[in-house]
Amino acid sequence: MEDFWENRWQNNETGWDIKGVSPPLAGYIDQIPPENRDRLHILIPGCGNGYEAMYLLEKGFRSVTMLDIAPTAVERLRQRLNAEAPDWEERLQLVCGDFFAHSGAYDLILEQTFFCALDPSLREQYTLQMKQLLQPGGKLAGVLFDRAFSGGPPFGGSRDAYRILFEPHFRIRTLASCYNSIDPRAGAEAFFILEK
Repeated sequence: MEDFWENRWQNNETGWDIKGVSPPLAGYIDQIPPENRDRLHILIPGCGNGYEAMYLLEKGFRSVTMLDIAPTAVERLRQRLNAEAPDWEERLQLVCGDFFAHSGAYDLILEQTFFCALDPSLREQYTLQMKQLLQPGGKLAGVLFDRAFSGGPPFGGSRDAYRILFEPHFRIRTLASCYNSIDPRAGAEAFFILEK
């Protein structure tokens, strides 16, 4: 898996890159009360270019872990952070590693194009690992494709399939069509919030 994603990054085959923070995630982040932003421990798996992490920095969050399996992605993000946010290491941790081997205890995990990058055979393992990484009462929130793709990645899915996957392990707080997707993904995304 690492070689596949590393090759994509080295060859600049990053068609998933929307060049900024996902509007549904920005909206979710914005509604977190400012008084909670100092204490939340947040994980962004498959962080890629780190747009969500940069947005969290701008909004005053202080404990964010960014994780990606591709060394090139991590190094490019490190260089960008050094240039744009020189004090980033006081609030962000950048890790090159495998999500399925990662350990930690998080209050919030943000999902943006990570789930759809994984082969569907790994979805149950993804769910169990997310559950393991969350503190009691912690939340997994983000965006999933609500459409099918031929081949992959990305790999698609449906809200009904996600409900079946997540319901045994989480309390589903939200699982609905996105109303604020970027134009190319309008009508093809679902926003979800799961609580451990």
